[in-house]
Amino acid sequence: MYRVERKRTAHGPELVFATPFNMTSALIDRHIDEGRGAKTAIVTLEETVSYADLAKATNRFGNAMLGLGFRPGDRVLMILKGAPEFFYAFFGAVKAGLIPVPLNTLLKAADYAFIMTDSGAKGLVYSSEFAPEIEAALGQCTPPSRVLPMMGPDGLAALAANAASDLSPVPSTAESDCFWLYSSGTTGRPKGVIHVHRDVIAVSQLYAVDVGGVEESDLFYSTFPLFFAAGLGCGALFPLWVGATTIVDGRRPSPPIAVEIIQRFRPTYFAAVPTFYAALLASNLIGRDGLSSIKRCITGGEALPAEIQRQWCALAPVPIMEGIGSTESLHIYITNRTGDVKELSTGRAVPGYQIRILDDAGKEVPPGEQGRMWVKGPSVTRGYWNNPERNATHLVDGWLNTGDTFVRDAEGYYYFAGRSDDMLKVGGIWVSPFEIESALFDHPKVLEAAVVGRRDEAGLFKPEAWVVLKSPSDAGDDLAEDLRQHCRTRLAAYKYPRWFNFVTELPKTATGKIQRFKLRKVD
Repeated sequence: MYRVERKRTAHGPELVFATPFNMTSALIDRHIDEGRGAKTAIVTLEETVSYADLAKATNRFGNAMLGLGFRPGDRVLMILKGAPEFFYAFFGAVKAGLIPVPLNTLLKAADYAFIMTDSGAKGLVYSSEFAPEIEAALGQCTPPSRVLPMMGPDGLAALAANAASDLSPVPSTAESDCFWLYSSGTTGRPKGVIHVHRDVIAVSQLYAVDVGGVEESDLFYSTFPLFFAAGLGCGALFPLWVGATTIVDGRRPSPPIAVEIIQRFRPTYFAAVPTFYAALLASNLIGRDGLSSIKRCITGGEALPAEIQRQWCALAPVPIMEGIGSTESLHIYITNRTGDVKELSTGRAVPGYQIRILDDAGKEVPPGEQGRMWVKGPSVTRGYWNNPERNATHLVDGWLNTGDTFVRDAEGYYYFAGRSDDMLKVGGIWVSPFEIESALFDHPKVLEAAVVGRRDEAGLFKPEAWVVLKSPSDAGDDLAEDLRQHCRTRLAAYKYPRWFNFVTELPKTATGKIQRFKLRKVD
């Protein structure tokens, strides 16, 4: 149920799976067979979970869900905090043949109601912290047939405690539906993305092991939440694939919390969005000694400013490996390597993935020219749920339209220019918001920045900047003019922001991506 072989093709390595195949056998049961039962799989501030514990709990949770009347193929929504129970419910559902659907825990009732209706889910399990929004959502739609908390006398955990600890995986193949993720909503309504069993192994082996070099001795700490594709990979799939240990913390990450975790557990693998790296550095809470255990640093979700990389490298023993991935690809398909970081570049393609940069007519552009990036690879979703229009426009012959604008150089390195729907046309010339944001970030008083388009009095689009300062008291017209001149000395004349807005925070998804579409709606 877990044998995977490799073969070489013209497009790089390809994985060949046994039949039947279930990813829980490869990520959990295999380690019992290979003698890792006593090894720690999950560690929290309060408890330690061995691989043997994880295997038994996974089976109990799977049996408990079957005991509730769920049947193979049923969707079960999971609105759960980061905790071992997330692992038990997620992998237990997969082993039982159910389709777990982890959801963003920071959504509001209207979003939950939309997803409950859109997904057609038969069940929902939730952490009590999120009950108010969930209860409000249940009143706005036809709810799933079974809704229950994780904890408490009537919760899923209590049912699982009395369930059998043996469970055979429901027969499946590498191409069988495994789980769904809903997109993080940077550009509107969340969209259901379907993933199959194969996708889990593809990202874990081709990216995490073959490129990232992760190994059994690693101790993983990811600030990405587990419901997010990057968090599921860095915090669960990768460590379990190699038989390593992962740190799980249910609190919303912040620099003090990250420092607490790093100093207590001394992780070797650290993952966060660029915004979090910036906040951690600005906090001055940790220095070279505190980061000395880290051997691998990962980032994604937003482009990494060069200044953050420079500041990090002054403290940490290794640079940040920036990459780009998506919910649709499950994880990263272009990345830098620890020994091969090219400033401002997102890196090179992960072996096994194909990349095309296309113009508006669908023709491949030469190196040095911008275009929309398409990707094809073994973890790309088989489709969006209940969304035939998007399937038709964004999934063509196995190629995924990423919606990102990129440039490829002659050496095969890729450079992010922005989301295609965020690009600005100023004076008839395309401008990348990220280029302007990077220039702003170089200013010593700027903590974060986002750039969008705004019409001037003549109705023409010009750049508008939204800026978070390290010291809010610095805000004012004088600083705005200073920032304007700062950009003029670093950018082409037409690229500098015409307007500046100083704010205490930028609108973001739970995973740290800036929601520029919300800034464009601000009057």
